[in-house]
Amino acid sequence: MKRIFSGIQPSGIIHLGNYLGAIKQWVELQKDNEAIYCIVDLHALTVPQDPKELSKNIYRVAATYLACGVDAEKSTIFVQSHRPEHSELAWILSTFTHFGEMQRMTQFKDKAKKFSNDNIPLGLFSYPTLMASDILLYQTDTVPVGQDQKQHVELTRNLAQRFNGRFGETFTVPEAFIPESGARIMGLDDPSNKMSKSATSPNNYIALTDDADTINRKISRAVTDSGSEIKSGPDKPAITNLLNIFSLLTSTSVQDIENRYQGRTYAEFKKDLAEVVVENVTPAGNKIKELERDTEALKSILDNGAKKLATSAQDTLSRVRDRIGLV
Repeated sequence: MKRIFSGIQPSGIIHLGNYLGAIKQWVELQKDNEAIYCIVDLHALTVPQDPKELSKNIYRVAATYLACGVDAEKSTIFVQSHRPEHSELAWILSTFTHFGEMQRMTQFKDKAKKFSNDNIPLGLFSYPTLMASDILLYQTDTVPVGQDQKQHVELTRNLAQRFNGRFGETFTVPEAFIPESGARIMGLDDPSNKMSKSATSPNNYIALTDDADTINRKISRAVTDSGSEIKSGPDKPAITNLLNIFSLLTSTSVQDIENRYQGRTYAEFKKDLAEVVVENVTPAGNKIKELERDTEALKSILDNGAKKLATSAQDTLSRVRDRIGLV
């Protein structure tokens, strides 16, 4: 049994891409592994947050995990900031992290473009070291991530090996787990960029709390490629993305779907895709809204998760402190 760690930021809208690329995989992984699923609220602070919205979103993410099939009896669900060991280990690891390594992080380069050079938050720059502490604190074996996070897991591996090489075996060196399909769902309005919580247009994503009418409207407006053939390929990124969504939600191969819609129109395909999305998303959305109404129950699950991890987190940090000479 391997130990799994992953998490989602409580910022923006939890959408179909988050489900297909992450949470759906977590539900499967929890069956045969020791799964730890975090709500990474400290990471959310790397960009400005409205305090009331942040608090609300923390509970919404917890409700989303549960509504989508993460089982609090099989998996540990907790809030990152509820275990202070994350922050202390992040600081210690930052003293072993090279400035050049951080400068090469592509996500930092992309996100920094939203700020003027003088106003880039330091936390945005050091974010990958906090992510490394999240993973290493629990001696994680496997980290389910999207392709865009693979570089951060590589940094985590480097830091673990660097620390182990200097002070002796201390950290488990984790492996990234990137599913063959579903790891990168693209925007409905722009298939050159992934579906994003921070998208400026709501037509980019299907929120897990969208109702049937909204889903039908967004799918009908989803961009398509030139021509009319319902076929995947590098020259048809928009329809390929829609085919992938259809495939993942129905457990049907893309080729079988292509064969089914041979000679049929984009409109027919979109109509059927919308029905599939509604069938899969709206039950989860209704459950999310129901769970959100009982914040005390959610708080209990999150508190229990943080308590359950106390020994593991404290043992790792104590070993690190001892190895580097802190008293």
